Amino acid sequence: MKIVFMGTPKIARDVLSKMIDGGYAPGLVVTQPDKEKNRGKKVIPPEVKVLASEKGITVLQPEKVRNNEQFINELSEYSPDVCVVIAYGKILPKSILDIPKYGCINIHASLLPKHRGASPIQSAILLGDEVTGVTIMQMDEGMDTGDMLLKGEVEISGMNSEELADRLGELGGELVLEALAKLESGELIPEKQNNDLATYTGLIKKDDGKIDFESFSAKEIERMTRAYYPWPGGHIKYGEEWMKLCKVTVTDEESHEGYTPGEIIKADNSGIYVATKDGVLRIDELQLPGKNKVLADAFLRGHKLEKDAFVNNK
Repeated sequence: MKIVFMGTPKIARDVLSKMIDGGYAPGLVVTQPDKEKNRGKKVIPPEVKVLASEKGITVLQPEKVRNNEQFINELSEYSPDVCVVIAYGKILPKSILDIPKYGCINIHASLLPKHRGASPIQSAILLGDEVTGVTIMQMDEGMDTGDMLLKGEVEISGMNSEELADRLGELGGELVLEALAKLESGELIPEKQNNDLATYTGLIKKDDGKIDFESFSAKEIERMTRAYYPWPGGHIKYGEEWMKLCKVTVTDEESHEGYTPGEIIKADNSGIYVATKDGVLRIDELQLPGKNKVLADAFLRGHKLEKDAFVNNK
C-alpha cells in the first residue's frame, strides 16, 4: 500500500515506529513545522520528523493545509491508498480527505464517541475514568465524528498523561496494523457513532494547571496532577513562584478537620501533607522553576516550609 502518515508528537512517533516495524512503512510523512524552544535559542523538530528522517522517509511540513495548493498537489501526485493520522495538530479539509483511495483513518486516543477533540488523554484522567482506549476511525469533516473501524481498551490505573500516552501509542500502533491489513482485504466493518453519547474536549491552556487548595479537593488535585503532567503541570503558588506538583497521593493518614485549605499539616521524610477543600493531599515529588524535580524529603532539606506556605495560593 502507498501510505501517507500525518502526526507530530511522541505518541505519533510510537505509532509510526510500529507501522515501519510491522511492514507498513509510509512513503511520505507530514508533520508540523519545527518549533523554537527557549525563546528561539534552539529549533526543535517534531519527534515524527526525527524518526522519518532516520528511516529515509520524505517529510513535508506545511505551515497550513487548508487552501494550500502546493501541499494538496504534492499529496495528489503521490496518489496514496490511505492516509494514517494521529495527533497531527491541524484539521484536514475535504480536499485532502478525498485524495487517498481508502480515505483517511485517524487513531484517536479515546473510546469514541467519548472524549472527542484535542485532549482526550488528559480529560479521561481529569474525569476519573477507570478505562480509556484507542479508536481507529474513518475521518470525515466533523470533529472525530467518522465511522469507527476498530477499538481497544486500556485501564488507566493511576497513570499520568505521559505514561498513558505511551500505552495508548503502543495500542494505537497495534490496532492500525490490524486496520491496514483488513483494509487491504476488505474486512473492515464501519460502525456509526452514537452522537447522543458524544462528549468533547478542548485545547489545554497553561493556566488550566493552576491549583489552589481552597477550590479543589484532594482527589481533584491528584487527578489534575496526573492529567497535566508533564505539561502544563499541576502547579501551586509558593511565595512568588509556581511550584509544579509531579506526584501526589490522596491520604487518610491525617485529617483536614480544623485546618485551613492550603495549610501544611505536617512535613517529614514521608512527604508534605496539605489540607485541601476536602481531604488531605500528600506531596511526594515536586519541582521549582528552572530546577529538577525532587522527592519531598529532598526538597525539605533545602527549604523551611511555614505552615501557611500554600494558603491563599491563587
